Amino acid sequence: MPKIKIPKSSPSIDMTPMVDLAFLLVTFFMLSASFRSSEPVEVDVPSSISDKIIPENVLLVSIDKGGRVFFNMSDPEARRELVTNMIGKYKINLTQEQIDKFTYMTTFGCTMQELPQYLDLDAEKRKSVNTKGIPLDSLNNQLQDWIYYGNIAALNTGKTNYEEAKLNGEAPEMNDFKPKFILRVDGKAVYVHAQNVINVFRDLKLNNLNFVTSMEMAPL
Repeated sequence: MPKIKIPKSSPSIDMTPMVDLAFLLVTFFMLSASFRSSEPVEVDVPSSISDKIIPENVLLVSIDKGGRVFFNMSDPEARRELVTNMIGKYKINLTQEQIDKFTYMTTFGCTMQELPQYLDLDAEKRKSVNTKGIPLDSLNNQLQDWIYYGNIAALNTGKTNYEEAKLNGEAPEMNDFKPKFILRVDGKAVYVHAQNVINVFRDLKLNNLNFVTSMEMAPL
């Protein structure tokens, strides 16, 4: 009886499900990603071998290479409380729309008197505005007020978030919700500019100040 030969054929894989899965993943990441807003100041920070991650609930002070000072806060609700206290102190009128813009704005560096006009600009125009930064001289230390009221607002929102976490059945640490103070200084900035900002934190007795640097590998 003759031997039956089974025809040989190379195996094939249907890639259609893989392509569908890839597009689903791309769509998911596009819809769930939060894009970082562009900053109005470029700071080229020096390198470091520290791997400490910047936490949430942050008050960030930046100094560019020209010595201009900029301010930012990470928590939107704290920003809203902060700007409300600042306009009350400086008697500046802001509309509800301007307050909403400030709540979700990124880093800024202008005087309180310039703030209403600054908020009326769109994000791209803010990047091109040549401001002098936030004043911190002895006669007009607006940076001190931003940090002072920012700390109060961040403590309030941090306490609220801590209580909400406890109600959700979590076991949080209160220290994780307290505000963290970050100083980011351009590597080409004159040291005296950083010293002036450090003195502002010291005058407010806020000594838990952290410095932002870029990462480099630790020496072997």
